Amino acid sequence: MPFWLEIVINVTFSYIASVGFALTINVPHRALNLSGISGAVGWMAYWLCFRAGMGRMLSNLLGAFLIGILGLCFARIKKCPVTIFNIPALVPLVPGMPVYQAVRALVIGNYTQGQELILRVAIVTGAIGIGFLLSTMCTEAFYKLKRRHLRKIQLYIQRKK
Repeated sequence: MPFWLEIVINVTFSYIASVGFALTINVPHRALNLSGISGAVGWMAYWLCFRAGMGRMLSNLLGAFLIGILGLCFARIKKCPVTIFNIPALVPLVPGMPVYQAVRALVIGNYTQGQELILRVAIVTGAIGIGFLLSTMCTEAFYKLKRRHLRKIQLYIQRKK
């Protein structure tokens, strides 16, 4: 399959998954498109990083980081809570298959494989949480620096007068 077709398929289905989940949790219609875009961007960051050989943890961290940044930006644009954009966008990144495999292995009695899969799920979940934490910290630091810079400019203008 050509690479461009894989990109089109991944963007399309991640957008549809994010918007579909947003509809099920009653996200306002004015925010549906942006939550889908956020989900598609986060998934594409994950997919491209994973294809580049960065591993699941770093790929999920970067995908969640981008989702967090976009969620904060979109929340300022649309004047909505950040969770309206973040939660539906996370749906493509949720490690559903390893969770299913872990539960299945535990039910069958294969405890070693079940523990290994649960550890993998915990690492991916932690990476997603850290990605959101880093995005929040970076945007807060950016706006704090921006306010400080604007205050310095205002003081400079006042001194000139």
